Amino acid sequence: MTTSDKVSRYLQILLMGAVIMYFTKVISIPMMFGLLIAMVLYPLCRWLERRRWPRSAAIAACLAIVLVIGAGLVGIMVWQVVELRQELPRLTLKSDKILVDFQQWLTTQWHISLDMQINWLRQTANNLGSRLGAVLLGTVNATASLLFNLVMIPLFTALFLSYRELLMRGLYELFGDANRDRVRVVAMQTVDTYYNYIKGLLLVYLIVGILNSVGLAIVGLNQAILFGFIASILTIIPYVGIAIGALLPISVAWMLHDSIWYPLGVVAVFGIVQYLEANVIFPWVVGVQLKVNMLASVVALFLGGVIWGVSGMVLFLPFVAILKLIADNVDEWKPLATFLGPDK
Repeated sequence: MTTSDKVSRYLQILLMGAVIMYFTKVISIPMMFGLLIAMVLYPLCRWLERRRWPRSAAIAACLAIVLVIGAGLVGIMVWQVVELRQELPRLTLKSDKILVDFQQWLTTQWHISLDMQINWLRQTANNLGSRLGAVLLGTVNATASLLFNLVMIPLFTALFLSYRELLMRGLYELFGDANRDRVRVVAMQTVDTYYNYIKGLLLVYLIVGILNSVGLAIVGLNQAILFGFIASILTIIPYVGIAIGALLPISVAWMLHDSIWYPLGVVAVFGIVQYLEANVIFPWVVGVQLKVNMLASVVALFLGGVIWGVSGMVLFLPFVAILKLIADNVDEWKPLATFLGPDK
């Protein structure tokens, strides 16, 4: 088989895989989330089993830990949102003042009369009203999808952990007995490295969230924990996540306080924390890094968004990193490792 034939075959496989993932995303998205969570929980589950826990009990304990942590985070976020709702009267008054000032500026600078602005607002409201049914339908679908995933993701996680020997036997048969030891080493190294990476990454998010929250509290925002941890989680999106996470606290600080120093203080907090995260916290805490170059990261981000939406943007980056890790250990995949790897 010539090189061009191999490239054509790989492209066909990739295209077919993308089509399958797109049309099966209802079930494949929770399944992939379940696989990632199972990889993270596997060392803990194995540790419990070695201490003579039944497998079902070990899996239940791992899922219970995740549930408790998730419920705690949700509880903190709900508390902060309730705190934010108490600021709504002040936000409304300030937004009304800003709207009036903006209308006056349009009238003065661009000679757009108030009647023209009101007519445009009415047309916009009518257009939004005509799309209200679609918006409500989308909300219902999103809620149903969330509830479905909340059930299916733990189920897939439990199944992957429960049937891991069966999956490994399938891989042995797929690659042949001659490659049995090689497959086992690559699989174990992938799981262990990814587990250590995710463990370190979660610790980074925790440290960055705490630093963000402390900084925003010093600036004077009452919802510092909410804004700080939202910005921390959004750093999963390379290069632009921190900017997106900073927009809301900057806007709130500007609307609640008359001084420009409050928004500038928020910018300073995120700038300092981002510098520490990139140059000190991440290298020190994570240690092992699943390095993928910027081009591969951006391509994975946008392809994930096209195929699976927001879930794809979250899932494709770690899977590309895992693919890079596997390619580093498979001689036939060295060209792929070169394409995905960082600049030397």
